[in-house]
Amino acid sequence: MRQSQTLPILGIIWLVGVGLDRVWVMRDASVPAWDQSHHLTGTLNYLQGLQSPQWFSESWWHSFWILSHKYPPLTYIVTGMLQGVIGTGREEALWVNALFTGVLLFAVYRLGRILFNPQIGLWSAGLCLLMPGLYFWRLQFLLDTPVTALTVLSFYCLTAWRLQQQRRKQWGWIVAFGVSLGLGLMTKQIILFFLFFPLLWCVGDYLWRRRWERVLQLLVGGLVSLPIWGFWYRTNWIYLFSTFETSNVGVAAMEGDPTLDSLAAWLYYLQTLPIYLSWELLLIPVVGLILKGVGLFPSPKESSRWGRSLFWLGLYVVGSYLVCSAAANKDFRFIMPYLPIVAILLAYGLWQWQRKWQWVRWLAVGLATGVMVGKLFTVPFLTPMVQRVSPGFSRYPEVGVDYPHQEVIASMVESEPYLRSTVAVIPSVAGVNHNNINYYGALADFQVYGREMGSREEQIQQDGRNFHWFVTKTGDNGLARESQVAFAEGLGEDNGFQVQQQWGFPDESQLFLYHRRESPVTVQLLSSTPTKEITLQGVDVPSVSPGGVPVPVSYTWRGQGDALESGLVLLTWRSESGEFWIQDHGVGLGQLQIAGELEGEYFQVEERTAMLPPGDIGPGDYRLEAVYYRPQTGEKMPLAVPPVTITIDPNGRVSPAPTVDYVTQLRNLALELPQGIEGLERVFAQIGRLNIYDPIQDYLQQAEASLAVRLQDEPRAEWAYGLTLAEAVQEDAKGAIAALTLATQLDPKNPYPYAYLAFVYLHQWQPNAARGALQPALVLNPESELFQGLQGVADLMQGRFFRGWRQVSQALEELG
Repeated sequence: MRQSQTLPILGIIWLVGVGLDRVWVMRDASVPAWDQSHHLTGTLNYLQGLQSPQWFSESWWHSFWILSHKYPPLTYIVTGMLQGVIGTGREEALWVNALFTGVLLFAVYRLGRILFNPQIGLWSAGLCLLMPGLYFWRLQFLLDTPVTALTVLSFYCLTAWRLQQQRRKQWGWIVAFGVSLGLGLMTKQIILFFLFFPLLWCVGDYLWRRRWERVLQLLVGGLVSLPIWGFWYRTNWIYLFSTFETSNVGVAAMEGDPTLDSLAAWLYYLQTLPIYLSWELLLIPVVGLILKGVGLFPSPKESSRWGRSLFWLGLYVVGSYLVCSAAANKDFRFIMPYLPIVAILLAYGLWQWQRKWQWVRWLAVGLATGVMVGKLFTVPFLTPMVQRVSPGFSRYPEVGVDYPHQEVIASMVESEPYLRSTVAVIPSVAGVNHNNINYYGALADFQVYGREMGSREEQIQQDGRNFHWFVTKTGDNGLARESQVAFAEGLGEDNGFQVQQQWGFPDESQLFLYHRRESPVTVQLLSSTPTKEITLQGVDVPSVSPGGVPVPVSYTWRGQGDALESGLVLLTWRSESGEFWIQDHGVGLGQLQIAGELEGEYFQVEERTAMLPPGDIGPGDYRLEAVYYRPQTGEKMPLAVPPVTITIDPNGRVSPAPTVDYVTQLRNLALELPQGIEGLERVFAQIGRLNIYDPIQDYLQQAEASLAVRLQDEPRAEWAYGLTLAEAVQEDAKGAIAALTLATQLDPKNPYPYAYLAFVYLHQWQPNAARGALQPALVLNPESELFQGLQGVADLMQGRFFRGWRQVSQALEELG
């Protein structure tokens, strides 16, 4: 068959698959579950990030790449761009699977064609549509369909390069391989699991045969891929280690997967293979191969290279099976990229049914089609029969159900239309969890964020003070811990909360939305226009308080929406003797989110928070000084302050106070930095909680801007450490280097800022600068295992492997 004949058939196969998928998706009224919601939110993050691109700005690219730490973002970017054209939503996002399915079918067809013949290529593509292990996941928004398509595309390009005899075309195919490999690595790292053995075989084969140009071509292919994936990995490389630990080893232990020293771990995928292939697609091709092997089956005419083709495909299948089996976490989704190559082998088995036996091929396809329809749709007579003859899970669309997620978001937005809200979601079932509430909040212009509540007792107490919205559920709460469920049950009796609204849930349970009765921030749209852009209308504090404890304070601001939302207030409580403390923050504690058409209107914002005078501050009367600061322009404007005084008295009464504002908490956590690394685990654990309460980490930007302007006026070491922590948590390496350089100048006798500076340089792959920064620390404390370990890492990066490894090993052994 000529290509002009086969490509239309391939197109029809693709359209049939897409049509069936879309029918299922349009009928399904379910909400995306945990992973699906997480990935869908990632697409909206990148859609938002692409609204105002700055292609030649290094800082913009950095912020663009860190939108996704855990997963390479190609799927998010492509889907985000697609939703920018056709609209946002789950159904719209799933169109990307149709695109990648087309890529997959084309790559499988071409593999079958160049390794065998066009007919086997078409049969292979058709079988890919009929495999449960592929069509189940096409109906979900996950990364597995894109990574499967790009893995097979990369394998096709590698195969075409290996088979190509013309030198010029070899170079063309290796460039195509490099591009497809780069795209695959920007989708998910597991592409290497499947290409490892084919690549290893190619390198060994060409080195053995001294085909140096071929080896060079492979190196060039790797270099071609580097610009595609290198920038994201360079930005997020430090997260890959923790990602491996949590998503592989940790999840495997939690889910009870068989350990690697057991036979069950190595047979897991083999035992589940019939479920994901279906028996009719497995048995009929295998029988054809057996009959051919024993000589009882009419053998079709085969090319002499078909044996080498079978070996090449077998190398991919067996190699990827071994690599995936060696991973602790077992899930059939992880081995999906090996199914299309199995489809080619099965198509080769079907090809054995020739002449008068050709009807057997169509019998296999007909049975597989019936099984697929019976597993995806409830069809009278067919579905019960399919469930009997083809065991394994099915996936039927949820029809006629009503999930209240959009109503939950709408209720929160209606209650606080000018604020960005975070809701703690206690139930953790597929139908409602923090990920899908977060996704529907993102669809509502990112005005609501869903977050998971902590499970430890101290976390629950802290979360109860910092979250102001909670979603709870009666009945089954799924993966929620007992402590979380107990907290949810107690909300109904907590006078600090009220039921905002409740809904019926499809499982006949009830979903509750709780709201704190006294919100820390309230916003009111004013009917009259104030005379000034921003004013401080009132301040309410206790008359007396001791130092070192949270002090309740409320501020009332009035001003234009844009000025309130984008500005900071630099607040200083100062005594006549000159002692002071600060409480800089964004107006509305950084929670304001005013729609663009209302930015010119005027609002009143009332904040109820707490400040934290230092424990060693002197007694006396302290008065407020206020400056409005707009970081975008550098504008600073002193504000008139109502007459207000607080007396610091060690014997004063402690007043009940809400949570201290997050910028103040950050500055106080930063005081641990000059003490060494012993307290850093607690510091970053607390930063992790703050990042949950403030999901866009606006408090970090408030701290960065306010401390930077404070340091210009009055350099202080504690503020430099606070700026360092803000920059580090935002992963702004340049900003962290500048802040730490200032810290070394303001605190020159402390070795730790030098060590932190060296660490940041190492993170940026600048070992020479790291060694220079580390020298003062080694002079101040030459016996420190930490400093010697950092020097060893710098040596390793500079090629001093033996010396560097010895230093790092000794440091790790000493540090335990």
